[in-house]
Amino acid sequence: MSRLKDLFKKSANVQTQEAQGEEQSHEAEGTPSVPEGLWVKCPKCGELLYKEDVVNHYYICPKCGGYFRIKAKTRIKLVADKGSFTEWCTGLANSNPLDYPGYEEKIAQVQAKTHLEEAVRIGEAKIDGQRVVLGVCDARFLMGSMGHVVGEKITRSFERATEEKLPVILFCCSGGARMQEGIISLMQMAKTSAAIKRHSEAGLLYIPVLTDPTTGGVTASFAMLGDIILAEPGALIGFAGPRVIAQTIGQKLPEGFQRSEFLVEHGIIDGIVRRENLKQTLSGLVKLHQRNKGYCQFLRINLPEENKEEKHSRKRRKEKEMTAWEKVEAARDSKRLTSLDYIETIFDSFMELHGDRAFRDDGAIVGGLAVLDGQPVTVIGVQKGRNTKDNITRNFGMPSPEGYRKALRLMKQAEKFNRPVICFIDTPGAFCGIEAEERGQGEAIARNLLEMSDLKVPILSIVIGEGGSGGALALGVANEVWMMENATYSILSPEGFASILWKDSKKAKEAAEVMKITAKDLLELGVVEQVIPEDIPACKDNLEELSKDMKNRMHEFLEKAEGMSGEELAARRYDRFRKM
Repeated sequence: MSRLKDLFKKSANVQTQEAQGEEQSHEAEGTPSVPEGLWVKCPKCGELLYKEDVVNHYYICPKCGGYFRIKAKTRIKLVADKGSFTEWCTGLANSNPLDYPGYEEKIAQVQAKTHLEEAVRIGEAKIDGQRVVLGVCDARFLMGSMGHVVGEKITRSFERATEEKLPVILFCCSGGARMQEGIISLMQMAKTSAAIKRHSEAGLLYIPVLTDPTTGGVTASFAMLGDIILAEPGALIGFAGPRVIAQTIGQKLPEGFQRSEFLVEHGIIDGIVRRENLKQTLSGLVKLHQRNKGYCQFLRINLPEENKEEKHSRKRRKEKEMTAWEKVEAARDSKRLTSLDYIETIFDSFMELHGDRAFRDDGAIVGGLAVLDGQPVTVIGVQKGRNTKDNITRNFGMPSPEGYRKALRLMKQAEKFNRPVICFIDTPGAFCGIEAEERGQGEAIARNLLEMSDLKVPILSIVIGEGGSGGALALGVANEVWMMENATYSILSPEGFASILWKDSKKAKEAAEVMKITAKDLLELGVVEQVIPEDIPACKDNLEELSKDMKNRMHEFLEKAEGMSGEELAARRYDRFRKM
């Protein structure tokens, strides 16, 4: 499997054409699309382009990178296996609940012009041989607005997908509610959402892909209810459109407001995928979410073991035992391996998922989907920066409330799909600041402790550097907790301990000895189950060696969890902490 993380690298902020008004004022006649003929005009830069070049470039402008809006038929061809799409829910009759003048005639005109029955096509398809339900909204049909028929097609398809236990992938493109159908259009938001809820409770995968534009009632219903929400670059996404917002507040909107990139930064969607990578990404996600009963779906059954000579060599390289304070310094060393170092080395692939779906994406917490020798897992880690700039982005490994909420979102997702959770802990503590308190830092940590205690999948937490206070424990309510030999895990920093109890922070070295914060101490106290040896403090020189050791131990951990019920896993986790 390819390294899926590469598909979520930040892309350039590609601005497509501004949406032509709000809701349904985006009429199909005003939307740029690829017309018949030899030449086409780019919706962004206005350049005349050779049509064949545009088609061969996935309907992306080869000069400026602007995205063309594409027909439902074209979208299906780009994503589904050839000839695999079978449309569902055809022949549904439109109604005119408001008796709106000329509505029937307008529908008939658009049907004749687009050769579509309605604004969405949905049915069964295959992506790299895997059965899915695939739906595509088409902006040419009254700007993809959602009336009764659109809502009914989507609802029926989710119901059938639930019965047949199929994942759903839905490409969203809409101006919102269909004004001509009034309150009946509004009701479709609740109807589709209820069907999605039942599909989710059946443990099934739903991926909406947001394209330009996705606004109004569609954004406030089925577009935002996915397990994993993706978007194309530069797509306009929002509830109220930019023109309405600007007029309402009387302010100029910031550059890039309501674009895909803006939503990733603010934690609303999981990631952006370029059009040429969509099929590969969707295929990989469907494979990762094929529900397995166990936790040992390994492709590599027998991992290489260290021979006696290697063990002896390791022992010879080991120098004198470090003091507690020396281990504190080693745990804080800027050259020490980070969560991403281990994630990228141990796992076959990693796709990072972003955001808490409420406020922002916290760079101090990384998390997403990974594969351990064929076994899908959810991986979460506190990430410190590799340099000054990176440390600012990562807030020096001090998570904010939204970071803990992102972690919890991913853990609950893992529970839904029966994936083990592996956490890497390396933090001096949760971020201490005005904004963190305003957004409920304590509540976010408490919520993680509560939910992790009863999670119905195996949880493994590894302290790889600093394990500082409640900020570390928020990812540490696990079935087993391991520590690197030179890591630390403590109630607070030695400086803080000395300052509070001895009124002198300069006595931090003495405090480190008293606090019992080393891996050896915590193993004796029963706080951790395993200590991973470091012949030299963890760095790039021994990354491969340490990762190999960790991988072996992860296999053993998951083998112990194999066959346990979710209730048994949660009960053992409860008993583990109950003894302390």
